[in-house]
Amino acid sequence: MKKSEAVNGLLVFSLGISILGYGHVARAYPGYGSAPPATAPRTGAALAGAVSADNLIPKIEVSAGHSASLHPDASGQPRPNNFWWPNLLNVSALRRESTGNPLGADFSYPRAYAKLNLQAVRADLRSLMKTSQEWWPADYGHYGPFFIRMAWHSAGTYRAPDGRGGADGGQQRFEPLNSWPDNANLDKARRLLQPLVDKYYPNLSWADAMILAGDEAMRDMGFKTLGFAGGRTDDWAPDLVYWGPEDKFLESHRFKKNGELILPLAASVMGLIYVNPEGADGKPDPLASAKHIRATFGRMGMNDEETVALIAGGHAFGKAHGAHPPEKCVEGPAPAGAPIEDQQIGWKNKCGKGNAEDTVTSGIEGAWTPEPTRWTHEYLTNLYKYDWTLTKGPGGKFQWFAKDLEASDFAPNAHKPERAPIMMLTTD
Repeated sequence: MKKSEAVNGLLVFSLGISILGYGHVARAYPGYGSAPPATAPRTGAALAGAVSADNLIPKIEVSAGHSASLHPDASGQPRPNNFWWPNLLNVSALRRESTGNPLGADFSYPRAYAKLNLQAVRADLRSLMKTSQEWWPADYGHYGPFFIRMAWHSAGTYRAPDGRGGADGGQQRFEPLNSWPDNANLDKARRLLQPLVDKYYPNLSWADAMILAGDEAMRDMGFKTLGFAGGRTDDWAPDLVYWGPEDKFLESHRFKKNGELILPLAASVMGLIYVNPEGADGKPDPLASAKHIRATFGRMGMNDEETVALIAGGHAFGKAHGAHPPEKCVEGPAPAGAPIEDQQIGWKNKCGKGNAEDTVTSGIEGAWTPEPTRWTHEYLTNLYKYDWTLTKGPGGKFQWFAKDLEASDFAPNAHKPERAPIMMLTTD
């Protein structure tokens, strides 16, 4: 591929984000920047009943939430949250009578959203993103890339075969998504967003706030989005969804012998939003990874062009976090398993400061571009400009570094006055 073709291809990132984060995946309403209709359309048929994903006895027909029913080709039953975290307090009995909106039967989010001053929210978001907090310092002084990850991981659970997942409902707030390995440290992103949601609630739902934060982050860093379509309502209980046959996180037993994913699944690994960044089955083989990427994004409803746009556009911002090996540093459990005194904050890191330059999330370390908080074409430009060498970073994970990297293509250190080489993932 010529460099000019790669750069031009990156421009379709706006289309990919529109589809994945702001369109059918998020189940948004038509009309960018406008209020949703008084009667909100739904994607798929909601499952009736009052037993939530907390329940010890999984029953498909009584899942709470507004996602579509299970695909008939599913190879197993959805696992309740107590399967993953046996000591999790089961509060489903409190919801046996109602899983409805605690704001009242007469509350209409479309009408509430119509009264929202969206420009005021955007202004507050810009201020929030540039105000670094001591308890979780912002990379490069800007939480924008962090919020983009939060928004993408909210929308990116969507899968086309049965319509499950997506940003509507704000299910990232609940288990199991809240404590998936791929969502490590996003509990901090939502904690940063909490005061803003408190200020504008109930005119701004959590489901909308997470996506709007990603939208405004891209705008503030120089990317022109297609606009924001609000109207995602909040769920009030965890949804019971079949996420795969595995009984351990980060395992994968969901591919048929012909390489096809079991229906209705989209993600290639239990507990990941899409694919293993080190490579298929943890092996740094770009071609095998490409097959998993095509399978996973295809199940999300994406074609190859949209897939490239989403990956390249997302990796134009921010960095990966692997200053130390996760197994040596992350001693605290995910939020679902954390003790009550931790107040739903998980993944305690005992290494160094435990944050900032010592942050550990994926175990992969480094930025993709020399300007991680500015929209540029440098991700694809450098991907094709350099030859890349496989190595293991400080976190002990497979990643790729450029041969003969020019000084101008080094990235700033996120928290120190020095520079560091850019890197790529096997999945890049």
